[in-house]
Amino acid sequence: MVKRRRLETPSTADLDRIEQEFRSETSPRPTLSHSIAPIAQVAAETASQVQTEGADVRAVRARTEADAARYHKALEEGLLITELPTREVAESAMIRDRMIVDEAELLELRRSISSSGLRLPIEVYELEKPRADGVRYGLISGYRRLLAVRGLYDLTEAEKYTRIRAILRPRTGMDAAFVSMVEENEIRSELSHFERGRIAVISAQQGAFANTEEAVEELFANGSKAKRSKVRSFALIFEELGDMLEHAELLTEKRGLRLAAALRLGAESRLRDVLSNHSADDADQEWALMEPVIVALESAPRDKSRGGRPKSEKKPSGWADAQSIKTSTGITIRSMQDSQGFVLRFEGRAIDAELMENLLTGIQSLLEKP
Repeated sequence: MVKRRRLETPSTADLDRIEQEFRSETSPRPTLSHSIAPIAQVAAETASQVQTEGADVRAVRARTEADAARYHKALEEGLLITELPTREVAESAMIRDRMIVDEAELLELRRSISSSGLRLPIEVYELEKPRADGVRYGLISGYRRLLAVRGLYDLTEAEKYTRIRAILRPRTGMDAAFVSMVEENEIRSELSHFERGRIAVISAQQGAFANTEEAVEELFANGSKAKRSKVRSFALIFEELGDMLEHAELLTEKRGLRLAAALRLGAESRLRDVLSNHSADDADQEWALMEPVIVALESAPRDKSRGGRPKSEKKPSGWADAQSIKTSTGITIRSMQDSQGFVLRFEGRAIDAELMENLLTGIQSLLEKP
């Protein structure tokens, strides 16, 4: 049987020894300042520091923060002008609407930049990721300015021509980029009829617009209805004959509209045969090859099997008298003469602004030098 141990009450000396050992092994009780959480302590110290700053220091800090906010806002909205190395800008990131750059105009631009500097910055957008060759930006507008600055560096090797001022635009949709490019060239150096049609087709093919029709409406929204109609005609020429024509950008408006009308009547295969079997040195020779095909279609009776809305029988037309003529559409044209020359007056419900614009364009084409 286990013998029970007898408990004895500790003496006063034993209690003092135990208390001393306990105190030596236990840290002192924290004060009020040590009981505060670390984040609260940092906030308190920052607040006490701010309170000790003067009004001038706080005003400078406020201005700095406001300037930083304005900078980021300008960067996000594409309002910031910066200076970029020309080698970091890809001029071919987008298909350009301008097919031919006039060398005389480019030389004049180089002289202007050399004497007065670059007055207008180019517009770029940042690529999703830098290319292997160091290119970081795609060109939106300023194609000729970029070529001119690069040309000046090739001629002079001056360090200042290795960089160019640019507006960094936000990375928007391709539709907005195409519109910006076209608007710049329409304002500063008008595009040819064929170039307008070509860029409408290409922008649609690249997915910027649903189709060519939408591309024309968006790219040339500021143009008249008649102008957009002409762009669609030259877009058709690019779609069906763009790979065959050697001098398409020199097609006049009158010739282009006749060519488009012939294509709508099914002339594509015959025109392609003619163009593939002969070469042309200039635009006039190229037109001479196509014109017989176009004339044959213009003079041929309309093929009723092609469908379309049935036309009512035409009313007889002809001169009602020596000064007026009435057309089959009910339009009366009157010719009058005064001391300054001849005056034409068009009357009838079929006359509208678009028709008058087309008439004036046709008259201008007849009066211009061939």
